[in-house]
Amino acid sequence: MATTTVVHLLRHGEVHNPAGVLYGRLPDFHLSDLGRQMAVRAAEALKGADVAIVTASPLERAQETAQPIAGVHDLTIGTDPDLIEAENVFEGQQVSADSLLRSPRSWLKLSNPYKPSWGEPYVDLAGRMRSAVARAREQARGREAVLVSHQAPIWVARLDVEGRRFAHDPRKRQCSLASLTSFRYEDDALVAVVYTEPSADLLPQASKAAGA
Repeated sequence: MATTTVVHLLRHGEVHNPAGVLYGRLPDFHLSDLGRQMAVRAAEALKGADVAIVTASPLERAQETAQPIAGVHDLTIGTDPDLIEAENVFEGQQVSADSLLRSPRSWLKLSNPYKPSWGEPYVDLAGRMRSAVARAREQARGREAVLVSHQAPIWVARLDVEGRRFAHDPRKRQCSLASLTSFRYEDDALVAVVYTEPSADLLPQASKAAGA
């Protein structure tokens, strides 16, 4: 009989970011009050799961999202640097698609969306997420693992396991705040990818696809 293992990729909850900057890997960006509610919702959604490990990106917002889940399952939160947010040259700036296109200084950085030219190459991002998932799958074999990460890493990990092209429109990622992208394995074969939104009714309209 095949051994079933599930790896849940959980995006962190909403972040307190009154200045509206692209926070990327910057320190001291914490969950908002709403973000903490989202983390609790994720914990409730996973309450009945047979969770063996909870591992998070080293960034505060991911660690804070992991806390309620670890508490429900009486686990210690692990930290995996491979789950960290993607590098981005616009980190710390107030950016939008329109503002970037209006600025000639940004054009060179936007020249190759297939790589992408503005940040960490998708192939590198996919590689480190593949490693993080493989470690979690081995540690939780026969049970379930929760990995708390960020929008771009989770979406690229999904493209990778589904054999899809990495080049994409970031505005069209299916990876809302505090969403779960779950990989189900039978032995070492991926048999299903399931996407759920435990906090769907809490999502601010402007934040459904935004953030990191």
